[in-house]
Parts: sequence; structure tokens; C-alpha cells
Amino acid sequence: MKCHRIDELMELLQTAWEKESDLNLLQFLIKLGQEAGFEGELKDLSDEILIYHLKMRDSDKNEAIPGLKKDYEEDFKTALLKARGIIKE
Repeated sequence: MKCHRIDELMELLQTAWEKESDLNLLQFLIKLGQEAGFEGELKDLSDEILIYHLKMRDSDKNEAIPGLKKDYEEDFKTALLKARGIIKE
């Protein structure tokens, strides 16, 4: 699991960092943390924050978070009926 997370983070970082290659790595990580609303020390910035921020960085602010999107239902009634097993997926 950790290797997958590392690979995912490196891929996302590379793509985003190439667009702002004038910054060194620490400057870029600080910028990402600030964009994500992280206020702690850089050493406490988790890979989960970076991964989700990098995934959502260029998306609409109202878009669902990846990982939650698969369970998202527009209609509450449909979601409730699926949860109760009345509607099969």
C-alpha cells in the first residue's frame, strides 16, 4: 500500500512541479501546503494532504473529492433506496 501511495504522490508532484519549475522542491511543497490551507510545520504536512490537494488543485471547487465521488448520488431518495438494497446497482 505504501509503495502505491509513494508512486501516486511522485506522479502527481512531477506533473504539477513541471508547471512551476522555477521553484525548488521545498518552496513548491510549502506553496502546496498553503494552497491546501495547511498551517502547521512542513515536517507535519502529510502525503494524504498533498495527494488530495494535487488531485483537486485544478478542478472546480464544488467538485466531489476523489474516493468519495464513486459513492455520490445526486438524488437523496435514490441513495437511500440503494443503501437499503431496494435498488440494485
